Amino acid sequence: MDSNGISRRRVLSTLGAAGAIGLAGCGSTGDSDDSSAQLSIGFINDFTGPVAYYGQQAMTGFLSGLAYKNDQASPTAYAEAGEYEVEVGDTTIEIIARDTQFDPSEALNIAQDLERNEGVDILAGVSNSTGARRVINNVVSEAEIPYIVCPAASADLTGSSDTCSDLVYRANENTAMDARSGGRYIVDETDVQNVALFGADYSFGRSVVENYKQVLEAGGINIVIEEYVDQGYSEWEGFFENAEDQGAEGIVGGFTAQTLPSFTTELLTGDYDMQMFGGFASNLTLGLLGDTIVSVLGDDFTAEDLRSQNFGPFTTRYHWNQYDNDINDWFVENHTSAYDIVPDLFTGGAFTAASAVVQAIEQEGEATRDAIPNQMKGMTVADTPKGQDGYQFQEYNNQARSEMTVAEVIPDETDSWPAAIQPSDPVSRVSASETTIPQSDVSCDLS
Repeated sequence: MDSNGISRRRVLSTLGAAGAIGLAGCGSTGDSDDSSAQLSIGFINDFTGPVAYYGQQAMTGFLSGLAYKNDQASPTAYAEAGEYEVEVGDTTIEIIARDTQFDPSEALNIAQDLERNEGVDILAGVSNSTGARRVINNVVSEAEIPYIVCPAASADLTGSSDTCSDLVYRANENTAMDARSGGRYIVDETDVQNVALFGADYSFGRSVVENYKQVLEAGGINIVIEEYVDQGYSEWEGFFENAEDQGAEGIVGGFTAQTLPSFTTELLTGDYDMQMFGGFASNLTLGLLGDTIVSVLGDDFTAEDLRSQNFGPFTTRYHWNQYDNDINDWFVENHTSAYDIVPDLFTGGAFTAASAVVQAIEQEGEATRDAIPNQMKGMTVADTPKGQDGYQFQEYNNQARSEMTVAEVIPDETDSWPAAIQPSDPVSRVSASETTIPQSDVSCDLS
């Protein structure tokens, strides 16, 4: 899924009996029927740079969600910056996609330009939580334009009174949902009584640690260490020895790709008797983690090798093999056919966001700036990869709650998954009511 540099306007349109959404002729703007409504979406994400894959997931998931709602195949249009049109029923949805390169300042600049100069009806996107925060505080609040966060994952975007809003919605799962699901699994499904919590010293790591801590302590688990380190920290031997000295039986790492490989290497190569818990990341991080495992255990490692090293299980927000229903079957088949990779961590939430937009238009009977927040408030999203009615927007903070799963870490078994490790079939499920931060624990109350 590498960029091919195409920047001309593209149009996604129905191709008759072929039953697929594809590219229209070069330079076409896709004349639409005069009776159809139109909605313009400014889609802000990173399509180039070191984490371009995040933006690609958001775009392919969103496009697939629109395609499903129109009973068409996932479009083969490349996930990159550009201008697109999608016909869904009687509505023309225009998507103006712009590249942030994972830069918070660029996300803000683009959002301002899309609202002021392009006149978009709603904003969607941003993978970087700092960038999403700037969009909310400087564009959404001033221009009063609806914004769907997709897929930035910091829990406080929808949990803090500083950023939550009647105009801000998020279907994608957040870091707190990962952590609370993992904590629930430790409490309910293991004999672990003492846990050491480690996290990166910024919003992501602190959210992971704090939400694990809340659930574990409420379940009677002792937190023997709570420690934060800089991103990229690599000297773990002393920390792990101290954790064992304090009686830790379980260990949690709230890190991303910058820190997880060294954290994992020390756990796998050291003589520690502690079980590692955490959340499955996207292929971008799991590829690096898989390479680390291969370097330590060899390329013929097995699931039993990982279990014997106390590696996992981990929670998943969404992965292609965690849900068995007709919608997810369609999603996996069509996404893989269009993009040569199975749906990944962020694609399920992005699919749901697009599904919710179309549902809002259908329920409101019009495609306007007001239609989206009017109908998404408290909405149960009908068509989602987690099944019918799989996501519900909480009225108190507009964060969608959904079920999460817990899976073992196993060697890759999937042709269209370019990493050495993947989630197993689910070993446990955590209900939507248990995955989310309760109303009493957030400073946002929009109900």
